[in-house]
Amino acid sequence: MVKIKTALEIGIERLVKREYNNPMLEVKLLLAYVLGMDKNELFFRLEEEISDEKLNEFYTLLEKRVKGYPIQYIIGNQEFMGLDFKVEEGILIPRPDTEVLVENIIKIAENRYKGKIIRILDLCTGSGAIAISLAKYLSNSLVDAVDISDSAIEIARHNAIKNRVDDRVNIIKSDLFENIKRKYNIIVSNPPYIETETIDSLQIEVSEYEPRIALDGGKDGLKFYKEIIKQSVNYIEEDGILGFEIGHNQGKIVSELMNIDFYNIEIIKDLAKNDRVVIGYMK
Repeated sequence: MVKIKTALEIGIERLVKREYNNPMLEVKLLLAYVLGMDKNELFFRLEEEISDEKLNEFYTLLEKRVKGYPIQYIIGNQEFMGLDFKVEEGILIPRPDTEVLVENIIKIAENRYKGKIIRILDLCTGSGAIAISLAKYLSNSLVDAVDISDSAIEIARHNAIKNRVDDRVNIIKSDLFENIKRKYNIIVSNPPYIETETIDSLQIEVSEYEPRIALDGGKDGLKFYKEIIKQSVNYIEEDGILGFEIGHNQGKIVSELMNIDFYNIEIIKDLAKNDRVVIGYMK
């Protein structure tokens, strides 16, 4: 039998053959998943031996990862805003960049709606990461989360229960505003925004395994921004807020699209200094 420390060394050696941001972390996550323990436990149990059955399972998952299969789909989990979210095939994996949108909406809402009920609509909710995080950190919020995908609806409901905000997060199956009947103080969205022809050139984890419906923003990547901006004026309260995650090259054009009905439009950068969020206020 092989010790935990040896399995980790073998795993790292295999993963570094491809370009990963943190092969050591990924190997720890995979092995911890197989052994049914927290990744931090591994450090204290390096000398323990692994059964042949568990070792073979680890190697199988490792090879799956080497071929580009997202680790989040393997372990069925992704952290976002300090919370745990279930993810699986067919669900867009929440990314750290999206936290920029959530953090800024929280900051604005805390200042603007102190002591008041905040009604929020999250369009294209996917795993529910944005909606659930907003509900978790804005205790005075009521959030409707919308998606057209049945699998996304199911996972978002699961995640709302998992993070104990299901009493304030309502998951709705809808094609954008199709089944929405009220107005909101805040509308947010991380819509599909990648140009159709660009998707196949993305890294294999995204292009081959993540749902195209959650990526494809049409020929120019702006299809959903145009539709949401156009319809949102009927669903935002006076002086309400519209906030988007955007692609790194879309800040200027999305701001221009919003400029007709919104004011004080701000483009916010992510940690890599790329344009990542656009927020504006209803005129």
